[in-house]
Amino acid sequence: MNPLLTRLQPYPFERLRRLFADVTPNPALRPISLGIGEPKHAAPDFLKQALADALGTGLSSYPATAGEPALREACAAWVQRRYGVAVNPATQVLPVNGSREALFAFAQTVIDPNRPGATVVFPNPFYQIYEGAALLGGAEPFYVASDPARNFAAAWDSVPTEVWARTQLLYVCSPGNPAGAVMPLDEWRKLFELSDRHGFVIASDECYSEIYFRDEPPLGGLEAAQALGRADFRNLVSFTSLSKRSNVPGLRSGFVAGDAALIKPFLLYRTYHGGAMSPVVQAASIAAWGDEAHVVDNRRQYREKFAQVTPLLAQVLDVALPDAAFYLWAGVPASFAGAVPGLSADEAFARELLAQYNVTVLPGSYLAREAGGLNPGAGRVRMALVAEPAECLEAAGRITQFLSNRA
Repeated sequence: MNPLLTRLQPYPFERLRRLFADVTPNPALRPISLGIGEPKHAAPDFLKQALADALGTGLSSYPATAGEPALREACAAWVQRRYGVAVNPATQVLPVNGSREALFAFAQTVIDPNRPGATVVFPNPFYQIYEGAALLGGAEPFYVASDPARNFAAAWDSVPTEVWARTQLLYVCSPGNPAGAVMPLDEWRKLFELSDRHGFVIASDECYSEIYFRDEPPLGGLEAAQALGRADFRNLVSFTSLSKRSNVPGLRSGFVAGDAALIKPFLLYRTYHGGAMSPVVQAASIAAWGDEAHVVDNRRQYREKFAQVTPLLAQVLDVALPDAAFYLWAGVPASFAGAVPGLSADEAFARELLAQYNVTVLPGSYLAREAGGLNPGAGRVRMALVAEPAECLEAAGRITQFLSNRA
């Protein structure tokens, strides 16, 4: 067996199952989960119809790994409408089976494990695929702690020069998971300058780009590159997905766009890896990328939900409306520290909340790693407000009652 597999850590939800193994949730209350970031809003009917219509002809041939020209053109047209950026659909766009598998596979394409000190840098807390991709690519992860004073943005200035010098790949996530912070143009400028100086590739995870709470949509990596005179998107590839945008996580559809010199070897890797998208999924994806009305309505639902839930929870938790995404990143009261021997404050909070009020949240420490003696997720919990408003409000009410009774 590949010995690198032994370096993978248990996924957060496996750790959550272990944490709750001996917990009996309050049977008087129906279970509500805010633990998993899986969209629950209804998938649009037109998309389901497009999927059904394609079944007649879409299963009779092997798909090309590069995807149909019509799909690449639909993706490029969306990039133009959303960001005002022109990408060549033939050389700068590649369909993928969701951003998760693409983020992992991209590292296997980019990393050269034979170079001394091969390193992959990413924020901490982080989407766990970044770490797994680095380890299985034969590289060492470097964790960049988020800064609470800067809306939990990654503290890139804390990365030593010698680490940047051996970095081959940088994962960024904007809007971020779990805190929802959006990277401004100055931050992109800093990362592009570092990339130019040290030669590393930037993988920009933008799967939450269409769920936001301000008037101005989040800045994208390609958009930032163009604004800074980098129209060739040198050493930059952006990853996006229909899962959150269109409420179809089961469709497994997204695309990458950016530097043609990186897209070409990534296509080669995927050809051997078997990364072709089903023609049926391609047909539905074309329909989805071509429609914005359902995206606007989806964003409205999240905005209304967060506007109701956030003030309630802010009465009892350290929490505020994020820039974007569909999570609340909440600090738990200090009284939970040491409440259960051997458990962190966020673990103790999650166990007690489940036992008493049958609400599941994810301990923040499970989304981060200890680095420099600090786990930047400790003492916080992630709440995914993905269910219907009534269920999210009920969960917020239970959490408020839980903490009020405990005070």
